[in-house]
Amino acid sequence: MSQGMVSAWPTGTWSIAEPGAVGFDPARLAEAVAYAEAHESAWPRSLYYPDGRYVGIVEWNETGPWSAIAGPVRERGGPAGVILKGGHRVAAWGDTARPDMTFSIAKSYLAVLAGLAHDDGLIPDVDAPVRDSVPDPLLDGPHNGAITWRHLLQQSSEWQGVLFGKSDQVDHFRQIGPGADNSRKGEKRTLKPPGTHYEYNDVRVNLLSYCLMRLFGRALPEVLRERIMDPIGASRDWAWHGYDNAWVEIDGARIQSVPGGGHWGGGLFIGADDHARFGLLIARGGAWDGRQLLSERWIHAMLTPSPTLESYGYLWWLNRGAAAKPQLSANAFSALGAGNNVIWCDPDRDLVAVLRWIDKSAVDGFLLRLAAAVRD
Repeated sequence: MSQGMVSAWPTGTWSIAEPGAVGFDPARLAEAVAYAEAHESAWPRSLYYPDGRYVGIVEWNETGPWSAIAGPVRERGGPAGVILKGGHRVAAWGDTARPDMTFSIAKSYLAVLAGLAHDDGLIPDVDAPVRDSVPDPLLDGPHNGAITWRHLLQQSSEWQGVLFGKSDQVDHFRQIGPGADNSRKGEKRTLKPPGTHYEYNDVRVNLLSYCLMRLFGRALPEVLRERIMDPIGASRDWAWHGYDNAWVEIDGARIQSVPGGGHWGGGLFIGADDHARFGLLIARGGAWDGRQLLSERWIHAMLTPSPTLESYGYLWWLNRGAAAKPQLSANAFSALGAGNNVIWCDPDRDLVAVLRWIDKSAVDGFLLRLAAAVRD
């Protein structure tokens, strides 16, 4: 941050700053923005291909009995994004208020909800079996009964079962990221002990969401809005949709469990501006304008590398491991969703960037250009 420029907390309106006043090379920043605008996602705007196939099913080479779309799907907007430096908005493009589907970025929101449960004493020990606090037939037996909250948060639970019509098997052998090979996705494999094997598995993340809902005894979107989104000044336009068959009864109330992505439709529908506020909260250690909304202890744990995947914390991606980019801060972290949707945070520079609908092959190119535009 340039001398004399004070960091800001966004209120109902954004504090706008000229790039040069907050330590950017204006020309290089403009180049990074133009790069993002020029590299739109190849996904069709309708999120369905002309032959009627949903984009997610094609993206992950998914076939078989668990591929039916179970939640709402909304046509996407065009490329959009926001860049914050010191809490000031220094760049924005596209429709940053449009509440689009955001796919697996929802997982990182679930990690924050787990943190609220931890801070409230509902999860006093992340290494305790989940069934100790959420007794449920889904967690019966010696294998599923050994699963802890940490295992669910680090995607190493190896949970086995069917939840809302989707079997854990649907994501066996699933790979994500550059060079992903999903030719074997959905083939049944022998499970390993909980906590010993990383697998990106949406059914197991949905189990975490279900267990958190049971723990709070309330719909998770209500908790998120009350505890996080309203205090940070987010809009009222975002919504978190569940599957049509994901309604359960808790203490006489009918509540919909929400998924950790848009794999089969549904998920978090939200705008880039709201994502930017959320990213700023996490980048600043869970504090917002004098209020500690989420404990620093949880933020630290959430961003600590997992034993089964160094580049992964509690449902957040870290700049660690073999794929780490030395040009970016070692403390940088991201929430990532297919399509591609990104919340990228660099707490060392008080820098947050949100990307909507950028081609997945261009994400690194944007981030490297953004980092090169920072002068101080």
